Amino acid sequence: MHEQRIAYFRNFGEVEAVASGSPLYRELCRTVIGSTALLNLAFETRHSQPEANLLFAAVHYLLELHPDHGLADYYKSLGGTKSVDSGTGRAFEHFCSEQSAAIVQLLHERLVQTNEVRRSACLLPAFIEVSQDAAGLPLSLIEIGPSAGLNLMFDRYGYDYGHGVKAGDGASPVRLECELRGGMLPPVGAIPPVASRHGIDLNPLDVRNQDDVRWLRALIWPEHDDRRALLDAAVGVVRAEPPELLGGDVFELLPRLVRGAAAASAVCIVATFVLNQFSEQMRARLREQVLALSFERDLWLVVMGYSTFTGVEPAPVGDVHVVLVRIRAGAGETRVIADANPHGRWLRLREREDWAPWVALSATAAFR
Repeated sequence: MHEQRIAYFRNFGEVEAVASGSPLYRELCRTVIGSTALLNLAFETRHSQPEANLLFAAVHYLLELHPDHGLADYYKSLGGTKSVDSGTGRAFEHFCSEQSAAIVQLLHERLVQTNEVRRSACLLPAFIEVSQDAAGLPLSLIEIGPSAGLNLMFDRYGYDYGHGVKAGDGASPVRLECELRGGMLPPVGAIPPVASRHGIDLNPLDVRNQDDVRWLRALIWPEHDDRRALLDAAVGVVRAEPPELLGGDVFELLPRLVRGAAAASAVCIVATFVLNQFSEQMRARLREQVLALSFERDLWLVVMGYSTFTGVEPAPVGDVHVVLVRIRAGAGETRVIADANPHGRWLRLREREDWAPWVALSATAAFR
């Protein structure tokens, strides 16, 4: 019954947790694999939601309310100083048993909505290319699955790519450091102007709601202090002027937003790490919808993660592609802008390639 779930947690622990520097989550994955009760608990996760991310975030969220529990000693984010040892798994099992009802409630109610603000450093070159391709028009941004909309505010941040390459607002409290790999340098001219910014989410998070902010923090892995600091800084910036986030069905809301965008703007649809939560039927419907809308006006689509939706083969395990799709009169063309770290820690820009036809790949390609 649990074979597929065991394989998933094994991959998450031995590949993703190792690559992202989380010995704690690696150990918790091993604990889940060895416990029928924990595997059953993970089964409570909503369909299509990443089980490890959601389960561990729920525990992280609740553990903040129980700082005296022994498990908190292993969470750097909560002031813990213990390294992973033989007691880590037992403490995790004990906490999950004690808090099982509260965990199940969170698994039913919450979504994986990690709002990794450093991803803006990987999206910026794509946004600049959209603006250039649209003869300098300002962007009408529409993000699918924006969480709290932090990446919609990319023009309010400062960027440091090393090698003396900086961009954006140097006075911003949000300073995004992103290591450049390879020989290509990002464009460092003026940040593209933004005409409007909207997000569509099943459950938009409000940076003015402390409970939502606590959930955003819980989604960040316990060892990642720098990511938490960036999140806190970005929340402070976005609170001053939050983007408009709409809750509801993307297929109902997207056409309205596209048609309502300013005529003298480039409509740029953004999807970062959300299309993996769509069913194959939903991805096909989204593709058909944007192709149909492109008969009304040109569209640009920026995708980070789940590149198979854009017709591009998956990146090596642990990496992702940033892909730009230009959609005109019912046809799409793609260009890979960069390879990147999922959390935006590094970026490798591609040599500018010719546009290639947007050809859908099979669903199985995403899991090779």
